[in-house]
Amino acid sequence: MNYSHEVENMCVVKKGPDHGPAPIPEEGKWVKAKEIKDISGLSHGIGWCAPQQGTCKLTLNVKDGIIEESLVETIGCSGMTHSAAMAAEILQGKTILEALNTDLVCDAINVAMREIFKQLAYGRTQSAFSEGGLPIGAGLEDLGKGLRSQVGTMFATRAKGVRYLEMAEGYILNIGLDEDNEIIGYKFVHLGKMMDMIKKGVDPKEAYEKNISTYGRFAEAVKVIDPRHE
Repeated sequence: MNYSHEVENMCVVKKGPDHGPAPIPEEGKWVKAKEIKDISGLSHGIGWCAPQQGTCKLTLNVKDGIIEESLVETIGCSGMTHSAAMAAEILQGKTILEALNTDLVCDAINVAMREIFKQLAYGRTQSAFSEGGLPIGAGLEDLGKGLRSQVGTMFATRAKGVRYLEMAEGYILNIGLDEDNEIIGYKFVHLGKMMDMIKKGVDPKEAYEKNISTYGRFAEAVKVIDPRHE
């Protein structure tokens, strides 16, 4: 350790307080985190790239400083989906400090890692007050049946109004309008459930028809439109 001449000539003043860091909540315990291995928890981080063309939601389940589970969800950029595949392979088994200082291929994923690191380091995790934390695999619960990300895709113009394209329920097939041309419901197909049936050998047409449902007052619609092909 090198000291400047001014510091070398200073007298020693003893440090009084030495109580360590403030405790943070981690998996139902109060922990004074001093090292990376002291950090545990499950949380989410949101990131974006420089042109803000796409975004990433990153979910990590950290145990004793090690990433045991990761869920990488991206939207808005086709290349980002491939970046997510690489990032998911990179993240597992790394400490959260290693992951913070690793190129996770895409700026949006890197930013998400930065944001989630702050939550973990400050004890602001989803599992902060859950005794024992959450089991490995808990990240999949956000995806629901069919293991698909919850996506909302809407398009609208001032001239022609709104078009619902995809909701949490599924891929929108039709929009129902009332006599004032206002939306009162929609018909959708649940793609995750449909693909599960097809994988089990069900005829694709039958699987498609069995997973169609409606939302709202679609049955009362005066006019029905296809949001993609009118």
